[in-house]
Amino acid sequence: MKLSDSFYERSRTAAIWLLRVESLILAGIVVYLLLATVFATATWPSALIGEIVFASIGAIGLYFASTGFSRHRSYGRAPAVLANLIAIGVSYFMISGALLIVGIPLALLGLITLVSALFGYNGKTADYY
Repeated sequence: MKLSDSFYERSRTAAIWLLRVESLILAGIVVYLLLATVFATATWPSALIGEIVFASIGAIGLYFASTGFSRHRSYGRAPAVLANLIAIGVSYFMISGALLIVGIPLALLGLITLVSALFGYNGKTADYY
């Protein structure tokens, strides 16, 4: 079965926007955690710093993965796929822990972005730029 170029283009465009949305969500979490340190006392400051650093690196990484898709390059595909596989795993544990209001949207966003990233790169279109 041969997929059309328009399918790849739609998947690529969707991957760009979904990865940037995920990056913004992580940046929002970083801002929330930074504000939480100002307005509340942290019980485990080293764990909070680790979460802030990890979320910051994740946000930057997802944004750069989206630039790979926007430039028709393959370097953004693997990080996007791996990050969304991790997000689906995290959502499983959230759902099993009865945190459905966060787990279900995370699972849906991760699954949609994963599929878009898988089909958003066509080796033939890599030489546009």
